Amino acid sequence: MSKSVAIITGASQGIGRATAVRLSRDFSALVLVARNRANLEQTAEAVKAGGAEALIIDADMARPEAAQTVVDQAMAAFGRIDALLNIAGAVPQIDLFEMTDTQWEAGLALKLHGARRLTIAAWPALKASKGSVVLMSGNSALFPKAPYAAVGTINAAIVALAKAFSDRGIADGVQVNSVLPGPVMTGRRRSYLQHWAPLHEMTVEEATSRFPKEAGIARYGEPEEIAELMAFLVSPARAG
Repeated sequence: MSKSVAIITGASQGIGRATAVRLSRDFSALVLVARNRANLEQTAEAVKAGGAEALIIDADMARPEAAQTVVDQAMAAFGRIDALLNIAGAVPQIDLFEMTDTQWEAGLALKLHGARRLTIAAWPALKASKGSVVLMSGNSALFPKAPYAAVGTINAAIVALAKAFSDRGIADGVQVNSVLPGPVMTGRRRSYLQHWAPLHEMTVEEATSRFPKEAGIARYGEPEEIAELMAFLVSPARAG
């Protein structure tokens, strides 16, 4: 395996963890970023089992200084960055008319501005390696009839940000993609269903089965399926 390095935010759980495990087969080293160090250490063990080195950085990407810290540590450890996957961040499933300024700011700080700052900080290294960037938003609501327009608004901003980076990437040789998964059964989704079900006089099983029927889908996606897409977009083999 030739030397190749990917940074993955949100690597402590869900799609981020599944992506890290999948990319351990394609990259020689992975930089794992999230706030929960204990969970990151579990991801790192799986990454090492897959054949890649792992650098753990427990950082809150909502903090302005975090982006440069991540890039500096990645470059100090490995000397290059070939891929950046911005997966960190979840927006509360709250009605547009009920979401507070604090909740708006928290959602934007991590999911939008965290990804923006990290992509800009990593850009010179990505330009040098002719690397790849992914910015992941998310499906706009758990239940399609719920008025969760706030979530969709932030996700739309991420898609627009990805388009702006992709325009620059054409000139700089950096591939940029935006990924907006459909409903994926992660730990966060299970926790939400456990909270939502009793509020609507349902069992968790009833709530879990209701959404696919309303959304017109056969089943929930799995984190590993999204991880395969991530690998297709950023793995070094795609250039061959």
